Amino acid sequence: MSGSIITLENVSWAYSRARDWALKNISMSIEEGECIAVMGENGAGKTTLCRLLNGLIPHSLEGKLAGTVTLDGMVTTACTVARLAEKVGMTFDDPQSQLFTARTTDEIAFALENLRRPAGEIREKVQWALDIAGLSAYADYAPSALSGGQQQRLAIAAALAMAEKILVLDEPASQLDPAGAREVLALIRGLRDRARLTVVMATNSGEEAAEFADRICVLKNGSLAALDTPRRIFSDQHLLDDCAIAASPVAECACRMADLGKPLPRFPVNLSEAEESVAAWYE
Repeated sequence: MSGSIITLENVSWAYSRARDWALKNISMSIEEGECIAVMGENGAGKTTLCRLLNGLIPHSLEGKLAGTVTLDGMVTTACTVARLAEKVGMTFDDPQSQLFTARTTDEIAFALENLRRPAGEIREKVQWALDIAGLSAYADYAPSALSGGQQQRLAIAAALAMAEKILVLDEPASQLDPAGAREVLALIRGLRDRARLTVVMATNSGEEAAEFADRICVLKNGSLAALDTPRRIFSDQHLLDDCAIAASPVAECACRMADLGKPLPRFPVNLSEAEESVAAWYE
């Protein structure tokens, strides 16, 4: 990691005609290459935070913005949505709402063509995005013929082809069956290996957050309740209860053992850590 690529300074946002702030005085920094999970109960502000990071707020949604959002050195209020789209790609919880072309390759190429990128560059980026999403064999398929997991992977591939540095995912697995969710989460875990790619993912799943996140941003009623490692977040039972967050099953088991007076040597947040801790506990 090489310094902050996303900075929010005293950011508040209220939607038009809303009486309350959707986000209140948020200040945080995200480093280049970092993977952040955004958690909180429904209505806590997860989707609003995602919209701040790709320019939908304030450029496409009406409301009142206070504070400053800076993405890779650009203040969002001073940049066009098109310019921000070259830095930040975003997908939503329903992939079908984002897909509208006749072929998988056309879906990935669409935004690049609108930016009038050279044909050779478009072909190269389309193939790269298909490969990284595991969709090369489906290049000529209609998006409607793909499974739910494949459609979400296609939406992510299209975002990656456009964005240079930041990927924002708003609950990408929430509407998928278990098999589709596993496909998408495997892709997200694979993206961690892209050294310069920063990933921000809103999720209600403690298991998802434990698997991929370097840090977890916890929101409550639009305010920043915590920003820390998964280990510290999931070991804080008071925080979890107060913000209505479900820990990963592994973390829940570790908390239960601690309550019984038999704590594990190291608090685990994922399955591999649990295997190590349980083995050490038996020894």
